[in-house]
Amino acid sequence: MSFGLFAFILVHVALSLVGIVSGLVWLAGLLGRPIHTRWTHVFLATTTLTTLTGFLLPFSSLTPAVAVGLVSTALLAVALAAYYRFHLAGFWRPVFVVTALIALYLNVFVLVVQSFLKIGPLNALAPTGSEPPFAAVQAVVLVLFVIAGFQALRRNRGAIA
Repeated sequence: MSFGLFAFILVHVALSLVGIVSGLVWLAGLLGRPIHTRWTHVFLATTTLTTLTGFLLPFSSLTPAVAVGLVSTALLAVALAAYYRFHLAGFWRPVFVVTALIALYLNVFVLVVQSFLKIGPLNALAPTGSEPPFAAVQAVVLVLFVIAGFQALRRNRGAIA
């Protein structure tokens, strides 16, 4: 691996981690913790950049990672329009919550996949990614995001920013 590619991957991973952390802060705001709109901007920007830089990584065919990137790109396009173009007016508020939350989930999903691939003790538990520990972690993450999503929509407060 060349130094340039290594540096690019580091930037991609850093963007992803900032996107996840800022997205979790944004999600906490949806669930009742006061946040500043700056977190929303950081979340949307870094998550979008993570998705787009993922397409610049070398690949030769349609892989699950590329498919996740395509879905995330479509979701983020809708979320960005709902937030910046339509200013969360009317039905755009729940559309934004759902699309942005799924984009965040996909970023966390990829984090779990990469963690099981790259972190030795996790890889030992699930070397192929089809073992029960991997499935259990992914199931817990999915359930937590579904619960958080329903709670965020149920609260549907005026301050989703």
